[in-house]
Amino acid sequence: MQGVGVGAGASSGAASLHLSSPISSSRINNLSIRFQFHNGRQFFLSRRRSISPLSIVLPLPAQFTVTVRAASSVGSQQYAEEPATKVKFSTSLTLAGCSSPLSLIGTGYREKVFAIIGVKVYAAGFYMNPSLSAKLDSWKGKSASSIHGDGSLFSSIFQVSLEKSLQIVLVRDVDGKTFWDALDEAISPRIKTLTFVDESALSTFRDIFQGRPLNKGTSIFLTWLDKSKMLVSVSSDGLPSEVDAEIESENVTSALFDVFLGDPPVSPSLKASVVVGLVKILN
Repeated sequence: MQGVGVGAGASSGAASLHLSSPISSSRINNLSIRFQFHNGRQFFLSRRRSISPLSIVLPLPAQFTVTVRAASSVGSQQYAEEPATKVKFSTSLTLAGCSSPLSLIGTGYREKVFAIIGVKVYAAGFYMNPSLSAKLDSWKGKSASSIHGDGSLFSSIFQVSLEKSLQIVLVRDVDGKTFWDALDEAISPRIKTLTFVDESALSTFRDIFQGRPLNKGTSIFLTWLDKSKMLVSVSSDGLPSEVDAEIESENVTSALFDVFLGDPPVSPSLKASVVVGLVKILN
């Protein structure tokens, strides 16, 4: 939350309130002001759109208390950049169904090869509940190379009933069916025998993408609430406003987790980055 400078004065029964950002080049977003009068009355003023530093003159009693809150477009959020695609991921995410904000552990990208030419399709960021690290004490002090080759660590992360999420950000336009077909091609071989529950879950998953264009910049959130329940959300602009589907099949949710953090992963760069992030947390 960015601070806002406040100045107030009274003259001839009118109060003058002056607001300015501490960073001269920044603008103020989502401004809200609460006036608390000494007789108990309150007055609220809000501006939702982005505005430059401003001055307001109001006919108010001389004695009052002012509380100002504003979010600035400069420095109000921290990001980590995936180096190959330049996609920026928030270091903390608050998502539907999660008990607390999730922390970014690592980033990477997915590349497909067409006629020997590598084409980047999406960037991805892996998040998890900060409390999950306390469940991984047996891996403390281990090197990145030993963790990378130890599938049991990622199995343990999946099994713990604390939230994990993968944010996929497309870096090129992709047809929804094409995206699903590629994902299904990676998931299906990881399920030995499909049950009715698995088939139903895959059908629900597939329906999210059928006939849906996924334009550059679209985000797909895969959020594991526990080992048998996953939420899927698609957003064309920032965080999702709703959940598109709930997937309830441990075979499907575990297979999808393995697609990204198993062996071999569809994005080696993502897994390598997550390993580095885990080493920092555990050490």
